[in-house]
Amino acid sequence: MHSVELLAEAVDAAKRIGFEVREEWFGGSGGGACRIHERKCLFLDLSLSPRERLDQALEALDGDSDVTAIELPPPLRRLLAVRRVA
Repeated sequence: MHSVELLAEAVDAAKRIGFEVREEWFGGSGGGACRIHERKCLFLDLSLSPRERLDQALEALDGDSDVTAIELPPPLRRLLAVRRVA
């Protein structure tokens, strides 16, 4: 599975666990997960490559305990497992 497809799967997973996902142009200087009041937000920097945006999404998923409550596609699940080991 290519980075673009994995990114789409990761964004879908983030939305399913309650993230509001926004894609903005930060010029390579921003992005990532945060909480604004009670809302979970994930900002993806459009100036980054799909692989780098995938890394932003994976970091958000890896840092959220709600991800264990949803079914993930096997390639995405493997990527998260590798991140936890590394």
